[in-house]
Amino acid sequence: YTVNFSKEYRERVFSYFLKEYKAGRTPNPDVLCNAEIKFKAFLEFAMAAEADALATGHYARLDKSNGVRLVRSVDTGKDQTYFLAGLSAKQLEKVLFPVGDLQKFEVRALAASARLSTAGKKDSTGICFIGERNFKEFLMRFLPAQPGEMVDERGNIIGKHDGLMYYTIGQRRGLGIGGKNTGSGESWFVIGKDLKRNLLIVQQGEHDELYSTALVTEKANWIGGTPPSNSFSCKAKFRYRQPDQNVTVHVHDGRCTVEFAVPQRAVTPGQWTVFYQDDICLGGAPIEETKSLKAIRI
Repeated sequence: YTVNFSKEYRERVFSYFLKEYKAGRTPNPDVLCNAEIKFKAFLEFAMAAEADALATGHYARLDKSNGVRLVRSVDTGKDQTYFLAGLSAKQLEKVLFPVGDLQKFEVRALAASARLSTAGKKDSTGICFIGERNFKEFLMRFLPAQPGEMVDERGNIIGKHDGLMYYTIGQRRGLGIGGKNTGSGESWFVIGKDLKRNLLIVQQGEHDELYSTALVTEKANWIGGTPPSNSFSCKAKFRYRQPDQNVTVHVHDGRCTVEFAVPQRAVTPGQWTVFYQDDICLGGAPIEETKSLKAIRI
């Protein structure tokens, strides 16, 4: 069979992606793509075609001994459970992850023994539908730029920005202000955005304004259907490849307040926070707002 899900992708993933960037946030469309396309539209098609299961190349494992639980892959450096945190146990019932018990070098060896052309192909990077092309140029094709002023935390004008959507919290490269002979001489970092006034807020050095003590999520997705309890401690990631962080989670009206054991750098609204208990992925949610270690006032 050949099936085309471009319409579903445009309506369920790409439109959300553009909406979030327009709002000044930094979304993670890969999580939504898995939840809405690969493990929903495609899974529904596969089941309608009377397939026994849907197998994908994600580095993840499933424990089906008592219900369905999503488990980190054996190759922890390639683990992709972060991108699967938007799924449900029901979606995972008919799923197989054949490479989840293998190291990446073992997968390459199997591919080489089968004489597959991709055996030596370099690892793919970048956002799913953009790949490794210039992200700023790609975004400019769909959203009109709104240039504005770049200011420090005292309100001093430092330079100009090309549009708030092109910058993310914690960003250092590409600001165009590295050569200024003012201030401490430290690198400049993005620490916030003022959408109403179209201001990009920057500071020199990694100071308290770049760190947060907690975050609040949008409605959370729990793979098992419900959280462990209304308040619990676990590990969490706020971006892919980040080491696990100790957190306390408080669930209220479907959303979560997540308190950090230690302040976290550049936690970014729009990205996903994903929860773990040992190697079990509990689920996750998009980050709505953060609570800064030191409030930004202009």
